[in-house]
Order: sequence, then structure tokens, then C-alpha cells
Amino acid sequence: MAQPKILLVVGGGIAAYKACELVRLIRKGGGDVTCVLTVGGSKFITAMTLAALSENPVHTTLWDLTNEVEMGHIQLSRSADLVVVCPATADLLAKMTHGIADDMATTLLLATDKPVMVVPAMNVRMWEHAATQANVAALAERGVHVMMPDEGPMACGEFGPGRLPEPVAVYNAICELLGHEPMLLPAPDLVPMLDLGWDGGEEESDDTGLGGLSAGLIQRAAKGEPIVFEDEPIEGEFAEVAEAPPVEVDLSAPILSKKGKAKAAPPTDPEAINHLVSRHDSLPEPFDEGALAADPLTGQPDFAPDEGLIDPEGPLKGRHVLVTAGPTHEPIDPVRYIANRSSGKQGYAIAAAAARLGARVTLVSGPVTLPNPPGVDRVNVQTARDMAEAVKQSLPADVAVMVAAVADWRTMDFAPEKIKKRGAAPPSLRLTENPDILATVAVSDKRPKLVIGFAAETEKVVEHAKEKRKRKGADWIVANDVSGSVMGGDSNLVHIVTAKGVEDLPEMAKGDVAMAIVERIADALAAAK
Repeated sequence: MAQPKILLVVGGGIAAYKACELVRLIRKGGGDVTCVLTVGGSKFITAMTLAALSENPVHTTLWDLTNEVEMGHIQLSRSADLVVVCPATADLLAKMTHGIADDMATTLLLATDKPVMVVPAMNVRMWEHAATQANVAALAERGVHVMMPDEGPMACGEFGPGRLPEPVAVYNAICELLGHEPMLLPAPDLVPMLDLGWDGGEEESDDTGLGGLSAGLIQRAAKGEPIVFEDEPIEGEFAEVAEAPPVEVDLSAPILSKKGKAKAAPPTDPEAINHLVSRHDSLPEPFDEGALAADPLTGQPDFAPDEGLIDPEGPLKGRHVLVTAGPTHEPIDPVRYIANRSSGKQGYAIAAAAARLGARVTLVSGPVTLPNPPGVDRVNVQTARDMAEAVKQSLPADVAVMVAAVADWRTMDFAPEKIKKRGAAPPSLRLTENPDILATVAVSDKRPKLVIGFAAETEKVVEHAKEKRKRKGADWIVANDVSGSVMGGDSNLVHIVTAKGVEDLPEMAKGDVAMAIVERIADALAAAK
């Protein structure tokens, strides 16, 4: 950032503490920042803190005889290149909308002739209130740049939209408004909830489901309340169920073929194959062991790499491409888990396409049933934390394509034994947030030249993708509408969102979508030389 002047208005809310980190980022990026601290803001951080970080005086009142002799608030509002209100409280937004000027902050906001950017932060109910939404819409219509809040847990204990975006995301948005390249700085405290132990510091989907459980039936436990399951006898007609007769299975046949020729092995337990029964039906009938082939791999396809598909002199020769794919499984107990509905097909197709164009490809994969793409180094993981660690170990890379559908939450208390149904009341699950892998890679000191995220949306696809790109600090976001049959299907229709605009691709097979994306990656890297 080449010496732009930022006037930062700090509103009164718990998120005001993030303004300190924002000031540090602007200063480290080469910008000049002057702070205006509201009365409410001073209840959370001090003027001395902001003055020390900004190396400029902090303005707190209109009634300063020294500064106001020369109409200091007018000079402040005119000398800046950009006025940023962060955090912008519901009160500040309302006053800006209706032209109320009763303190230093609101007076200079009314007097400025420079671009204004607001970063709202408040309780979810306040944010969703019709009055706040009307105020935001009115400000946006007048040309005020509104950076939408994040969604997540809040200090008040509620969950939803209204969280202040991380300082690095706000900083990137400021750079974009001023036409400067973002200086993505590594800082361990940029994402305090997501400490992965990075030196410098989920197709990601925002829609997380419960594997095997209905999310609508799960209640949150009170804070600190343990989950207790009592072993009580089950009464009724199903209290006693006869055990299935034991079946001996010959496991002497090989499970895997020789090294380099790994294949997908079908189940070897005959009882497990015939498992779709209920307590109202008879027990599974044992299979005739003679009906099973001696080699359980008989008839399975050979997934050995076909070197003829790879062009070692392709446009990505010498490049390292890191791809994440598939879902993550966050265990609730040994049987159930939280997951996203991702097949991994699009991520695997991108890894295969990058390898075909000559790249060295590392594929960090959640649990899927897909064969390994030819010429790709694959790392298998289960949970979001496993994936975050594998991604960290796979850096540095020239490109990171974060396609995996990472579960946003995991349980705080893993039950070592299967949770039993006891009566009508469902169990209570306490959830905690998983690492934000895309955002963490974007601020790593090993940040790839090109960071690409995916956005699986069900409405306002492009609009949400634009917001996500700024919020996560990514270079591109590839967005698609998953309200239909995309997940698990063989075709996809995507929109590539970059700082330059949006490119809409037609609906194609996922392999063709992958090649289109990878070809654009190769072009972008070549242009950056």
C-alpha cells in the first residue's frame, strides 16, 4: 500500500478490539492511518493503544479547542483517501443514514467528500432487523461501500451473521477499493480461533449436515453441561433379539495387490453386505461363502497410472499444485459423524487435469470412494483438523485449489461408545468451529502465488462468492449452485469470481470444468512471471 491515507472510525462494540490489528496491517502495508474513537469504542479499547499503533493522534471529541479552531473535523474528512468505519454499529449506521451529526465521528462522516466503507458488526437479531437492513440498503444506494459481516458464533452466545470479518479480510477490501495489491501478511493472531501452529500465521461448503442424525433434532447443551448417557434396560417387544449365527470368513485371500497396483477392495464380511434390515424384520441371512470369489479384488478395475495421459512438458511443468477434495468426517461417536454431501469428483478431476498439464500435484483428500488420479500424490485424511495439518505440511506450493467440502463444526465431546436412543429425547451435542483452512492458507507466510477457493451455494451464488473472496483473502472463488444434483453428479456449472470480474462457464462434465479451470491457472501463472 503506497502511502494512502486512511481515516478509521472505531465504533462501540466488542469487535472494536480487531481495529487494533487492522491499524497494524495498514501501517505494515505502508499506509497512513488516523483513528477517530467514539465514546462507545473507548469502552473497549483506549485512545493510547490506537495512537501507539497508528503513530498518529487519536480524535475523540468535537470540543477540542486546539484542533477545532481550524475546523479539525472538516480537515480530517477531506484529507483522507478513504474513510473506514470499523466496526460499524447499528447506531452508527442509523445515524449515517439519517444524517445525524452529534459527535466527532458522525460529523466528519456527514462532512466528507471521500469514499466511505463501512464494516458492520452487531448481534444477529440487530443485523437482521428490518431497520438495520433498510439503513444498509440506503447507504449502499448512496455509494457507501458495505462489507458484509461474517457468520459465526458471537460474544453474546448466539450464532449467525453479524460477526466482524477478520482484520486481514478488511485490509484486503481496503486495498481493493484503493486499487492496491493486497499485502497478505502472516500473523498468528489473525484467526485466533483457528490456531493450527502455522509458522506464519472446508470445495469448501458452508452447508454442514449430520451424517446419520437429523440436525433439526439435535439440541445444544448449556455451556459447560456434560453429555450424560445412562445405561437403562430397553423395555418392550424388542428387549431381546436373538443373536445372528456366527459366520466364519476366509480372510486368507489377498486384500491388496502388489505395490503400485492398489485397487478398491469390496467388503469381505458376508454379514456386512446384507445389512439393510430393521428390528421388525428377520435377521440377515448368511451368504454362501462359496458364492464369493477367492480373490475379493477379482473384477475390480486397475487404477495404475497411465503415463501416456501426462504431458511432462506441459504449461504447468515445474509447478506444485495443492488440491483439497472430498468431505471431512467429524466423529460424534464410533458410528455417527458430521459431514458435507461431497463426492470429491470435482476436486479429483482438477488434480488429474493439473497432473496432465505437467504439474507436481498433491491431493489432500477426505474420505471418498474414488480411484487415485494418475500421477498424483494423495494424502488421505478424515477430519478438518487432519486436513488442515496435511495442507500445512504440503506447502509451499505455487497454487492452492481448496475444493474440499470441509465441515464447519465438530463436536466438543466425542462419545467413545455408540450413543443409544433412550426414550423420546434426542441427545444434546455441543459444537465448536473447525479451522478455516482457506483463510489460513491465504495469510500464511508460505502463501501460494494463487489461492483458489470453492463456494457451494443454494442462492445468490455470485453475490455470496464475491463476499467470500474478500472475506477469505482468496484470489479466485469458483462458485456453483448445489441446490440441484451437482453433489455426486457428473456435471457442473460454475462461475469464476476474481478481482477483475466474473466469468460464467457453461454446464459441462466435471472433467471439462476441471481442465477449463486448470488452463486458466496455467495462463495466470505464466502472466505473473
